[in-house]
Amino acid sequence: MTIYRIFLFVCFLPLLVRAQAPGPDTYPKDYFRNPLDIPILLAGNFGECRPGHFHSGMDIKTLGEENQPVHAAADGYVSRIKMEKGGFGHAIYLTHPNGYTTLYAHLNSFFPELQKAVHDKQYELKKWDVDIAFTPADFPVKKGQQIAWSGNTGSSTAPHLHFELRNTKSEHPLNPELFGFEIVDQLKPVVADITLYSGNIYEDSVLTLSLTKTDEGYRPLKTDSRNYRVVHDTVEVRGALTGIGINTDDFMEGSDNTLAPCTYKWFLDDTLQGKIFLDDIGYDETRYINAYADYNIHERKHKWEQCLFQLPGNHLDHIYTRLNPHKGRLQLPDGSIHKVEIQITDDRENTTVVVFYAKAVSAYAPLTPPAGTTWFRAGKVNEFSRPGISFTLGEKLLYDDVFFRFSQSPDPASVSPRFTIHHPGVPLHQYFELKLKPNKPIPLGLRDKIAMRYADGTSEDGRAARFDDNGWYTARVRDFGTYKLVVDSIPPVIRSLQKSTDYSVASQLTLEVKDTLTSVKKFSGSIDDEWVCFEQHGSLFFYKFDEHCPKGKHRLVFTAEDENGNKRKFTLNFTR
Repeated sequence: MTIYRIFLFVCFLPLLVRAQAPGPDTYPKDYFRNPLDIPILLAGNFGECRPGHFHSGMDIKTLGEENQPVHAAADGYVSRIKMEKGGFGHAIYLTHPNGYTTLYAHLNSFFPELQKAVHDKQYELKKWDVDIAFTPADFPVKKGQQIAWSGNTGSSTAPHLHFELRNTKSEHPLNPELFGFEIVDQLKPVVADITLYSGNIYEDSVLTLSLTKTDEGYRPLKTDSRNYRVVHDTVEVRGALTGIGINTDDFMEGSDNTLAPCTYKWFLDDTLQGKIFLDDIGYDETRYINAYADYNIHERKHKWEQCLFQLPGNHLDHIYTRLNPHKGRLQLPDGSIHKVEIQITDDRENTTVVVFYAKAVSAYAPLTPPAGTTWFRAGKVNEFSRPGISFTLGEKLLYDDVFFRFSQSPDPASVSPRFTIHHPGVPLHQYFELKLKPNKPIPLGLRDKIAMRYADGTSEDGRAARFDDNGWYTARVRDFGTYKLVVDSIPPVIRSLQKSTDYSVASQLTLEVKDTLTSVKKFSGSIDDEWVCFEQHGSLFFYKFDEHCPKGKHRLVFTAEDENGNKRKFTLNFTR
């Protein structure tokens, strides 16, 4: 090899390594350190089922306290800071030279130099929810250097540190527990029940079987129903093709929180039928949780029945390996008894087994749409139009076929009928444009004050709807349920939540802002006519006193505006 070729090889080797997605056996095991000074106890882990997404990292307990020192897990540099009202709250991203990025979220604050840079940028832009990129020369860090203090910001319900490891190139979160962190866990996953699917996940009947634990593993309890029967340890099923869902959690010593197993394997007569390995799930894929788990069961019974088969509209292909030709469903063709075994393994290689026998006792009867319904097909474009309503579902919206149902009813308090589009137990993967037409005259001055309200039977929310020249009001939505149009001319409500009128000892000003029909779209606070940095956390807005509010008498003006442009101004005279 010539010197020139050696030079090229040395220069481009890091790029070649980085271009290849690492497998579970190639993740570095001694490169990253625990980001905290206390042992790792998990409140959540990678791959957990959460509403609308897979959990993307490790939630590390912080002794129930905030402001634990947070350290850089390896050498690198601060590449990004993001501040948001939900999600990760205050988050710091470190990029490392070995092709990985670490994320530290729900923080209270950053190390002083970085905190000042963020603070200055917020005042420069006159917004607190910033997303700032940095160069390698701005804030380099060494492994073990303190970079932040832990907190409870963003979509966090208790103090903890959310820690992620990402592939820098793909930006996909990876399973941190595969990187060699010292975590004590000798507990096997626990299985509550399994569910058997004879056909369509939404339209066919299913059976959930409770399990009992034995020395050999878990097995079904005896049961008898219209479609299934368990005789001894044999499940008699309707139809030759059966899918399995499993409701299982993992645990670790010292923590009461539920965790997710890492690997699932299932066998028919000792032949592998499929494998799921949860190690790499991108944010562009995470909503497939609604196909990975039975969404309808979760909405009705608040449990995660994870499907050991792949639905037609589930494109999270890389977590499913070695699936049989039936996408993981079990073929039971001959009426004889077959052994079924499921192996569930956590990140520490603790394994639980479910074993039972299955037999198909009758033929599967194909489904036919009931009267008043029609097939909406997964993987196809589905269009719907009736007087007063119109929409199109793109080919990637449905995970499985459904018997589409529609109804409407009068609503005297609204400016349109109530349109019920299928039902909320069936999820949709992407947004679609829903068009509704008023059934009452809308004055010209109120055309930009119309909201589209949504109800799923338990809660309601709304969004601004835009008017077009054909008389339609349109909004982007992502759920089946009931929709209607209402007039929205009410501005947000603002009230002070100060616990004390003695601002001389207070550290911040706190306001609560709520909007009845949509949400707060814009807000701004000023003291003595100068912008100050109010932060949003849900419906709370607070300003921590800084150099822009010296001691003395001041006048606060806070303005909030909803999605339909309705504004409210709040004033407060105070002495700091």
